[in-house]
Amino acid sequence: MRITTNLATFAFVKILDKYILKSFLVPFFATFFIILFVLVMQALWLAFDDIAGKGIDLIFILKFLWFTALMVIPQALPIGILLSSIMTLGSLSENYEFAAAKSAGISLRRLVRSLVFFALFSSVLNFLFLNYVYPYSNLKLINLRVNIKKKLPAMALIPGSFNSEIPNYQIKFDERYGENNNFLKNVLIYDLSEKRGNKKIITAKSGEIISEDGSRYLTLILKDGHYFENHIQNNTPYKKRKRMPASYADFDEYKINIDVSALSGDDLDDIKFTKNYNMLSLKQLKDTIPIMKENYDGFVNNRAKILYTSSQAKELHVYDTVPNYKKLNSNIVDNFKAYEQALVLNNAVTKSKQLLNDIKSNKENLKFKRKILNHYDIEFYNRVAFSLSCLILFFIGAPLGSIIRKGGMGLPMILAIAIYILYFFSNTFGRNLAEESSLTAFFGSWLSAILMVPIATLLTVRATQDKSIFDINSFLSPITLFIKKIFLKTEKNT
Repeated sequence: MRITTNLATFAFVKILDKYILKSFLVPFFATFFIILFVLVMQALWLAFDDIAGKGIDLIFILKFLWFTALMVIPQALPIGILLSSIMTLGSLSENYEFAAAKSAGISLRRLVRSLVFFALFSSVLNFLFLNYVYPYSNLKLINLRVNIKKKLPAMALIPGSFNSEIPNYQIKFDERYGENNNFLKNVLIYDLSEKRGNKKIITAKSGEIISEDGSRYLTLILKDGHYFENHIQNNTPYKKRKRMPASYADFDEYKINIDVSALSGDDLDDIKFTKNYNMLSLKQLKDTIPIMKENYDGFVNNRAKILYTSSQAKELHVYDTVPNYKKLNSNIVDNFKAYEQALVLNNAVTKSKQLLNDIKSNKENLKFKRKILNHYDIEFYNRVAFSLSCLILFFIGAPLGSIIRKGGMGLPMILAIAIYILYFFSNTFGRNLAEESSLTAFFGSWLSAILMVPIATLLTVRATQDKSIFDINSFLSPITLFIKKIFLKTEKNT
């Protein structure tokens, strides 16, 4: 008799698992594809200016949409899990189906077991997408967008970051403005045409882009700026380094003609960029990051040596070894004649200004290289952290749905949007802090998980105990009891 009962219970639970899983999958696929469509349309809208009117055929646009869809699937998957879990469990609770199952002796943990396995499977699937499909789609999509810019080279210049698409130059500026969007604000240019690294640096308060369709040249007219060039080579003898370490100049207007004929190719499927951080798998990132860190450390040491040589700091220590130096006046300038003092002070001021400009230029370059290295570190840790978003958001959405006991697209949609905004904002905030080296790459990538796991744990505990999110009575009862004890003691004493 007991065996028959157990078999009946097992069959009932199995049917219930199928029913709950089916109730979950229907809204999941519906919300997933809706969210995927919205994200793809958003990407298309942002890229509309780059595509419209550039002679791009329909096949290219379909490729763009396909690779964009592959790229945003890891983002749409956790949103679909979150929304459908709130809707499903909210609907089951609203219709008292969970109450009926609990009366039959089936706990909430057992009821959602099939959904937990599905959320775990989704996290594994999300990781595979992030590690293999996402890098491939980024590879194809970025190269497609870069190849579009061959139609108009000026399109390759984007404000707020270094632009390296134009051959032999790295260009950064704060803002593009004007009727034709051809004026630049706060321009920084590294001229790499001599293949000697970032040793020729140009800064300007404003600039103008002049580009004509079909022309092989892109002209930049810079105004109110500064020019710096470091002439020191790695194999330059020390005496020559001392005589002419660098040249400086201020200018009112400076014109640069950039040969962009290399960008005139018409093959939109051409692949040129393959080593960007979001184009690499975890294994490739793991192999690339140590090499980049070694190169970064070498660059820092090289910059320090050049600055040390340019400042002639070594010669300042000579006075410590001169026996009669202390017998001289403590103010070094007073040991020279009047006309020599003016010359010494003038040279000191000039040298200080040159070193200050050199330090500022090296600071920007160092910050740029550190930020690139941070991107690779963050991407490595974020691939694993973000793949767990499906599981984390499920353990937020499922108990939240059973607590609010409300199905449909109204309240669950609002809650899902609010929760995902919090998750996505904390993830973006952590990554941005890590990019600026304010946090470590590991902590910045895992910040959203660190914040959301306690919330998921709290909601799961409250749901399994069949309690509301915030039980005011349980919070107030200890305080009320404490006050009553005080009053009782007071009455006894009186």
